[in-house]
Amino acid sequence: MGREAADRGGVTRREYVKYGGVVAGGGLLAGCTGDDSGKGQSDGSDGSEGGETYTASMAPVGDVEFTAVPESVMVYSLLYADMAVAYGHGESVNSLGFDAETGGNTLDAYYEALDGVAFDREGLAQLNTGSGQLDVGKELFYELNSDLHLVDPCLVLSFDGWESADVDEIERNIGPWFGNTLSRDHAQPPEECREDYEYYTLWEIAQQVAGVFRTEDRFEALAAVHSELLETIESNLPPEEERPTVATVIFMDGTFYPTRSDTPGFANAHVRPLGAPDALAGEEITGGTSYGYETMLEFDPDVLLHEYGIASYYDVGAIAETLADHPVGSQLSAVESGRVYPSGDPVQGPLMNLFQLEMTAKQLYPEVFGEWPEYAAGEPYPEIPAEEQLFDRAEVAEIVTGEA
Repeated sequence: MGREAADRGGVTRREYVKYGGVVAGGGLLAGCTGDDSGKGQSDGSDGSEGGETYTASMAPVGDVEFTAVPESVMVYSLLYADMAVAYGHGESVNSLGFDAETGGNTLDAYYEALDGVAFDREGLAQLNTGSGQLDVGKELFYELNSDLHLVDPCLVLSFDGWESADVDEIERNIGPWFGNTLSRDHAQPPEECREDYEYYTLWEIAQQVAGVFRTEDRFEALAAVHSELLETIESNLPPEEERPTVATVIFMDGTFYPTRSDTPGFANAHVRPLGAPDALAGEEITGGTSYGYETMLEFDPDVLLHEYGIASYYDVGAIAETLADHPVGSQLSAVESGRVYPSGDPVQGPLMNLFQLEMTAKQLYPEVFGEWPEYAAGEPYPEIPAEEQLFDRAEVAEIVTGEA
């Protein structure tokens, strides 16, 4: 679909969405002109009534003004798809950054335990080419013709061929941006973004996205469940000297690709609150860091948490067997004690985070929170006996489906 056709097809609907460039003063990267005290909140007006507006705000784009809730939403990162579902707007998602089937499987692996909650990934566009390069073509934005790009424009600026003028063009011709993903690990933004970038926790991002969908009540209800879950965990943690050391890794072709679990960012929102010492503490770890068996044995964590372990890319059970069959890998304490576990997706939304906190609590402290059950690759999140569940599934399902 060409630009003219895309614009003609969206004129009527687009009249109901005004974008952040108007508020921020001529460009997404120009910064927010509003008062930070209103960050992430709407102005209280009813967006369903013609002509009335509400505002949502999040760095790096600042204030974005709407006159209706967006009906067609581009999503790159899984956390925003999870938020859309959590707020009852999963049907508005028209895309994912990578393979929609894999991403949808991951979401539904958690949603299986929530009655009436699901993610329909059929027909979703794949934004990334999947060729090994992080890249999204501009023409695809015109083809999707989205009311909102729930995508971090500073992430897009890191892709080959994208410049600030391209980001502003998409905002001007199609619809606004609203996203923040570099808070995942507090990565440094591209130079054009650094002045206006801020880092948020996962639940701060969730609050601000709730402002877009006018679902502040659902956010508050889910945040209360999250707070209660954290209180349950933190009030029952064993003394620090009794906690196991942990290493978060991806294992491929005989190589460990580590991630620090004690650093800021929402990638660790399911591990950091558990307070387990990071076996890799003090190491300078980047996206290119890798360890062989011998180096990992020097760190020798009590527990290995393998990222993307739930209905995603990796068969962690098979990986544990591979490690056990290796002359050096078999010497790892985590392998000897059978504590190589499937861990969560670091690009987690609020619903995923609830399950992933429970999962990690059981994996690290089974004597306190109950044993983590056996898990087979590709299966849904395992059933947990009701008396060992750390949050109420029915309560969460009712919040998401609007029955609460």
